[in-house]
Amino acid sequence: MSNHLDPLSNPLNIETIQEIDNLDLPIMQKHHIRILAHCLQILKFINVDDSFERQNENPLREWCDNQSKKFNDKKFTDLFYEQLVSTSKKLSTFSKKIGKNIEDLEIDDLVLLVEQH
Repeated sequence: MSNHLDPLSNPLNIETIQEIDNLDLPIMQKHHIRILAHCLQILKFINVDDSFERQNENPLREWCDNQSKKFNDKKFTDLFYEQLVSTSKKLSTFSKKIGKNIEDLEIDDLVLLVEQH
């Protein structure tokens, strides 16, 4: 059995999930870090997959649309997109603040971000 989960259902690998679970933090902070890590992995995936950029000027929107087709729920798609855009902005602002590229953020960086808020 692979130690990676299906990237379409969960872009976080089992090691990352366990690393977050093992943090000495309150459960709500761990949950927040998992959400940030999930979004970060989606952004990394989209940046690596050039097919999104060629087909659409908004690769994040396209990714959300493709992922939510199975739900056939436009409101869900829109909310999913809005949440990813919001988190993406938060990660981008934070990465600039600490002098890193967003793609280089690690769990320790996400912990710092969560502890600051």
